[in-house]
Amino acid sequence: MYNGWRMSDALNAFLEDFKRVAPALIDSYFVVDRERRIVDFNRAFYAMLPRQMARGLKGKKCFEVIELNVCRDACIAQQCWTENKQVRLDEISGTIIGDSEAQKMRFILCAVPVTDSNGQHVGALEIQRNVTDEAEVQIKYQEMLETEAQERERLATQIRSRTKELLETNHLLLKTQKELLSYKKGLML
Repeated sequence: MYNGWRMSDALNAFLEDFKRVAPALIDSYFVVDRERRIVDFNRAFYAMLPRQMARGLKGKKCFEVIELNVCRDACIAQQCWTENKQVRLDEISGTIIGDSEAQKMRFILCAVPVTDSNGQHVGALEIQRNVTDEAEVQIKYQEMLETEAQERERLATQIRSRTKELLETNHLLLKTQKELLSYKKGLML
């Protein structure tokens, strides 16, 4: 029992089974009940949080701990319950609530419904893959590509301009050579 609420037997059974394979997950995860209260989590999720928040984590609603841009309108747990299947969302941004130095983070999220023996939803397992570093590298790479494209266009424009100048100079030189030849021919006659 946590803060006056008790987990369902089906959710407890799931957690017992899940605990056997959970150490294989390197990404952070938490398990919520139908009211979106956190009932279990791993060390990776715990490590993302400020210490004061991490200590009292069980029983808190997930959106009170981590604020993702899908929490309000498109909660991934709600989606997996509605669709009755695993749901994956890419490039989700969010911040840790209560972290004064919170930086915007990027995640790939996956949620799986947890059901009882009658197929009724009793909770959800949500896995978060933190791709913040990869997203930043991708953004910097994209900026670098854009800068290089602009530089290539600048150089191409410069080459076109100089080529035009060379052609004009070459045309002027040919004209001058013809005039010079005409002048020489006029002197010889």
